Amino acid sequence: MPNRPGQDGLRGTLFLEDGTRFDGEGLGAATRHVGEVVFTTGMAGYPESLTDPSFRGQVLTFTYPLIGNYGVPRPQARDGWGLPVLESKQVQVRGVVLRGTTTPNHWSSDRSLDDWLTEEGVPAIRGVDTRRLTQHLRSGGVLRGVLHVGRPDDVPSEDDLRRAIRSAPAYAEENYMAEVAPERPRLLGPSKGPLVAVLDCGVKASILRALLDRGLSVLRLPYDEPVPERWHGRRVVGLLVGNGPGDPAELASTIEELRRPSTRALPTLGICLGHQLLALARGATTFKLKYGHRGQNKTICFDDGRAIVMSENHGYAVDPRSLPGTGLEPWATNPDDGTLEGFRDRSGRLLALQGHPEGHPGPQEAGFVFDLFARKVRRRG
Repeated sequence: MPNRPGQDGLRGTLFLEDGTRFDGEGLGAATRHVGEVVFTTGMAGYPESLTDPSFRGQVLTFTYPLIGNYGVPRPQARDGWGLPVLESKQVQVRGVVLRGTTTPNHWSSDRSLDDWLTEEGVPAIRGVDTRRLTQHLRSGGVLRGVLHVGRPDDVPSEDDLRRAIRSAPAYAEENYMAEVAPERPRLLGPSKGPLVAVLDCGVKASILRALLDRGLSVLRLPYDEPVPERWHGRRVVGLLVGNGPGDPAELASTIEELRRPSTRALPTLGICLGHQLLALARGATTFKLKYGHRGQNKTICFDDGRAIVMSENHGYAVDPRSLPGTGLEPWATNPDDGTLEGFRDRSGRLLALQGHPEGHPGPQEAGFVFDLFARKVRRRG
């Protein structure tokens, strides 16, 4: 495909570290970003995906051919709890790769996808053969790449793009927690509800809403903050470890905190990155998937025979072969590749799920996991 200009005369280039190049129309900000190039199979929910902190450091490819048809809701809007209506207060991805876009037509649309990405300083490329790109990543595994958007006379050479990739840190080497985790504790929710601590490694707003909507109070803590036994006179009676970006093995301080006896004694729910961190804290191991699970159509099979569809966004997984001797037992698996999707401990205090029971975007069939956790918290409280 020729490197043709977009609506504002911008041209885009996506260049992968193995030398594969895609050219198209430039959208969003005229800038250059390096990141890990991944793909998601979701057909909708692009505002939630783009604001999901788990995508920090990544260039996100949408496999669905038309993105943007319902625009973007007011990005800075807050819900009744004071949380962003999207998953965080900003676009988290480094760049966006699209086959095509449409003119937005929806009553709640505040602006177009192009306008939003421009305001957020995020480059995007349109007109890419995303099927070819996805097949390339599935065959060889995820790759680092550089997304360059510029004016028609600003066409970078391949040597220039290679240098940009080489000079950027590897995905696992970056400190994403400094960018996505809160700097100080914050209390949310009812003043008399059971108090649950959340170790925030970049948790989605919809996970916090799932707790608040069940009458729980939330103490949102930085990822490396010790979990207190009491907070301003109130007893902490549960713990949630949520999603976030990066390699879980790099979060040594969080893993050590999860091993502390008083923290380990709490009813605990792990989601996504939290699933991996809890496994590491108990002595299991994790590994990087070839191309990850990202989308809203992932089938999960539980040990009681139930099969449900879940939303997922992860590039690492827990090795099920490392569970023996940890006190953890498999709870759910992925029938497509056999990866571990959930585990429990024998004491009944700990639940962990690799996928996202809150959905947003995606199905909420696994919302019962929050109900199980809330019951455990109330029994302790």
